[in-house]
Amino acid sequence: MRIVVQEAPFDAGAEADSFAAHADQVGAIVTFTGVVRDSDAGNMQVMEIEHYPGMTEKALTKIAEQATDRWDLADVLVIHRYGRLVPGDRIMMVATASRHRKAAFEAAEYLMDYLKSRAPFWKKEIAASGQADWVAAKDEDEDALSRW
Repeated sequence: MRIVVQEAPFDAGAEADSFAAHADQVGAIVTFTGVVRDSDAGNMQVMEIEHYPGMTEKALTKIAEQATDRWDLADVLVIHRYGRLVPGDRIMMVATASRHRKAAFEAAEYLMDYLKSRAPFWKKEIAASGQADWVAAKDEDEDALSRW
């Protein structure tokens, strides 16, 4: 299991290759890479993401351990960035490895739903005008998490 919270960009292909190279005795590897998208208004210049070092890694490790126990995963990777990101930047990556594809897919979805709605990150969208708005949780994100 590897949990990474970093400011620097990451290479999703290299991360996926490295994850797969260490995944022994598995039948499925699922990866997902999240990308910063523009605001609904289409005027976001920058997204600023804040977190509390130590607390964030502990929370992500706990949820990854829960996923591993629930779906009998062989391995988990979670990468999440913080700092100033612009639309198109990679913001996060999840990878799961399991003997069976259903477990790998479900665990990856579980982790993504958790990251979207419960992970301890605070996001602020800054428009070209300079207006800054904190990103609130959306009902559909809460609904997605409720299925688990």
